[in-house]
Amino acid sequence: MMIYPTMELKDGRCVTLDKGRLDTAMVWHVDPVATACSFAADGAEWMHLTDFDAIEGDNRNAGLVEEIIRTAGIPVQLGGGMRSREHVEHWIDKGAGRVVVGTLAAQDPEMVRMLTRLYPDQIVLAVDVWEGQVMTDGWRQAGSFTPEAFIEAFADCPFAGIIITDIESDMSDVEAQLGLIAGLAEKARTPVIASGVVRTADDVARLKYIGSVSGTLVGRALFRKTLTLAEALEEAAPSREPVAEFR
Repeated sequence: MMIYPTMELKDGRCVTLDKGRLDTAMVWHVDPVATACSFAADGAEWMHLTDFDAIEGDNRNAGLVEEIIRTAGIPVQLGGGMRSREHVEHWIDKGAGRVVVGTLAAQDPEMVRMLTRLYPDQIVLAVDVWEGQVMTDGWRQAGSFTPEAFIEAFADCPFAGIIITDIESDMSDVEAQLGLIAGLAEKARTPVIASGVVRTADDVARLKYIGSVSGTLVGRALFRKTLTLAEALEEAAPSREPVAEFR
């Protein structure tokens, strides 16, 4: 299972949010570029980066995001404010390994289908769930569809993955989140990446054995130091089967 160490940016700083509320952002006083480089140094194969200002249509972090993409040493899966084909292609041209779309998929599904054909395995679908409905616009707007229907609508698209977030639980009820993610993963034809679930190594271990879950974002736990990246990577590695000794 792939571990995606995760960084979220606001005003050029690393932050974490409580259920997506920008007004309650916890600021972490670390260097974003150095932190991204440390992910690679610690053995990560990918990282995930979300630009919260871009969700608001503000490009103040664009230079910082470009620097992280150039210097991290591992591919970057980038989300935040991808509301047009031009925006998606801009970041692919800048070197993002993958681009995450959510609101664009809800507003212009045909455009997203076309993008997945043009850039196979570089587009990731975000499915953010609140009270059984898919949310868009940075978790502020309720859609008119269930996550099951949303995923099924794109069943024939060659997405690189589907990121599922249970906003309602958001770290407060991991068992509920795992239930939602497991249920959706069973129906999805694309590997699922879990979000907002991991607090400790035990959570990684539980996710590892859910079918169709290919990876998980790990951010808040790393900054709060309830889990190290080395611990997460070790837990996510394939288990070695016992081998009988022959004499």
